[in-house]
Amino acid sequence: MVIFALMIAMLLAMLDNMIVGTAMPTIVGELGGLDHLSWVVTAYTLATAASTPIWGKLGDMYGRKGVFLTSIVIFLGGSALSGMAQSMGELIGFRAIQGLGAGGLMVGVMAIIGDLVPPRERGRYQGIMAGVMAVAMIGGPLVGGTLTDHLGWRWIFYINLPLGAVALAAITAVLHLPKKRSEGRIDYTGAALLTVGITSLVLITTWGGNEYAWGSGQIIGLGALGVLSLAAFLYVETRVAEPVLPLHIFRNPNFSLVTGIGFLTGFVMFGSTTFLPLYQQTVQGATATNSGLLLLPMLLGMLVVSLVAGRVTTSTGKYKIFPIVGGLLITVGMFLLSTMDTETTRFSSGLFMAVLGMGMGCLMQTTMLVAQNSVEMKDMGVGSSSATLFRTLGGSFGVAILGALFTNQVRDTMTERGGGKAAAITSGSAQLDPASLKLLPPPVRDAYTHAVASGAHQVFLWGALISIVGAVAAWFVKEVPLRGAAAKPADGDDAAPSEKAPIAETV
Repeated sequence: MVIFALMIAMLLAMLDNMIVGTAMPTIVGELGGLDHLSWVVTAYTLATAASTPIWGKLGDMYGRKGVFLTSIVIFLGGSALSGMAQSMGELIGFRAIQGLGAGGLMVGVMAIIGDLVPPRERGRYQGIMAGVMAVAMIGGPLVGGTLTDHLGWRWIFYINLPLGAVALAAITAVLHLPKKRSEGRIDYTGAALLTVGITSLVLITTWGGNEYAWGSGQIIGLGALGVLSLAAFLYVETRVAEPVLPLHIFRNPNFSLVTGIGFLTGFVMFGSTTFLPLYQQTVQGATATNSGLLLLPMLLGMLVVSLVAGRVTTSTGKYKIFPIVGGLLITVGMFLLSTMDTETTRFSSGLFMAVLGMGMGCLMQTTMLVAQNSVEMKDMGVGSSSATLFRTLGGSFGVAILGALFTNQVRDTMTERGGGKAAAITSGSAQLDPASLKLLPPPVRDAYTHAVASGAHQVFLWGALISIVGAVAAWFVKEVPLRGAAAKPADGDDAAPSEKAPIAETV
């Protein structure tokens, strides 16, 4: 029942990040505010990233269950308010509340699994959570479109309420963890500086090249603010009794390596899943719904390999092979995707995506497992939140940097193949919706199709080069034995659980 409730919580957090896209045209049609459209997604992502480390630290200090239940309540409150929004400004604000709760959902799920299950057996449970992520990635757009068409866009938020209520009731009734009460004070200064630093980084990746030029004063100012905030954060964290992000956890080489690998995995994963549907719709002629279904080979590959990797890790206690194989498969998969052009069939692209998905399956939860096995139990929350945060930031940077490469390549190709008039079509954006594409003259449409294929080639080729770094880093991960479930203590043995041993080891 606990795992079932945690699956629902993870589904809520991931699904809500994917479900909004298909409803956005309808939302803009009713609420207006087209100029602020991107903030509906940005507000959620920003609040999630900024709050993740804080939720992890609160769980370590005051107990996992109460903090997790609080995050669920905040998420459901934000969902209800988002469904009732009467303006674009209200919707953006309520989405930020949702994002605050979502940050606690994601880190809470992983930290609670870390509390309940010893690392030796944790792989299979985290493999299940990777499966939930895969379901959310493909089901989000489909569910969003269906609810918007039949019940109205507000139901993409209201659907969270019954699911969240089930998770809330189940966690309250069946999850039993030791209560904690820390005597230390919350590191408010560190939390504020970290929030400012993360916010600056996310806004740079969101606005750079879109709202503002990369060399503009706004982007440079945000960069300076981010650097100064993070430098001040590092200074503060070395001098407080209860740092919101204890820097000593990064002294463990394994932890530092896997958080870096997680960053690169997020960079490649979110970058590829952003531009694959665009390639499928523009070059291969798929509909918006079909482009979601065409991602199935990648998501099924990720799901199956995640489950297999979890089982193998549980049965053997060995895990180093998976980051290595995963890094190599992602590199090969991205290179194969970079070979796609206007003649590539859906079957071929499906095979390429399956290779990429298998690589992701090797890495998604293995990196979290190694990160949790590299910290003491008292740091389980901040260890889980750090791994989650770096993957989230990797995704933000991946979409921004690969998006800039894609846009420049599309514009250059349009100029080369169609001249100045064709290039003017993409002067505001390198992405055209299918309806606008059909209205273009055949020569311009052909030029745009080739331009998108060329842009996708650049995205996936650079993704392959970046993946090589992750594959090399995986070789240096040390296979530290996973802590396994210990034998039950004899009757009358009241020995206290070891600080470094998971709770399940001492039951």
